[in-house]
Amino acid sequence: MAGSKLDEIDRKILAELQADGRMTNVELAKRVGISAPPCLRRVRTLEEAGYIRGYHADVDSRELGFEVQVFAMVGLVSQAEADLSVFEGKCRDWPLVRECHMLNGEVDFLLKCVAPDLSTFQSFLTEELTSAENVASVKTSLVIRCAKDVPGVPFEVLEERVRQLERGL
Repeated sequence: MAGSKLDEIDRKILAELQADGRMTNVELAKRVGISAPPCLRRVRTLEEAGYIRGYHADVDSRELGFEVQVFAMVGLVSQAEADLSVFEGKCRDWPLVRECHMLNGEVDFLLKCVAPDLSTFQSFLTEELTSAENVASVKTSLVIRCAKDVPGVPFEVLEERVRQLERGL
């Protein structure tokens, strides 16, 4: 289990930064129970090791005028690695696509898209997504509302798993 390579302090640092990435190093050190210099060294190590990929503001897309959120389920003609990579590259280039996940099963990719209005999304759908090379099918679902949107991982579950491993369960 990858998370078990971290000690308890590292996991506390990650949990605190996940909850509030804007806190100062001094505040972070106080919350995890160590002094500021080793806390900063640990944060840098966690960044370099790839546990921390970045720091971002959680913006409200609707407040910014992006009224439409859609999940698009995409089926491809070919699932050869080269074709999958080409499609993933296109997804990275499309600004309306905010997330792109390759799936196992009937659908090859699930895309989370945002747009200021339905006509903008429809233009993207017909002019870019469905007409893209290797795309066989696209099914879309318009989001009515979001009941939960929590980034990151549930550290309480990780801590319970670590405790179980330590007890040999």
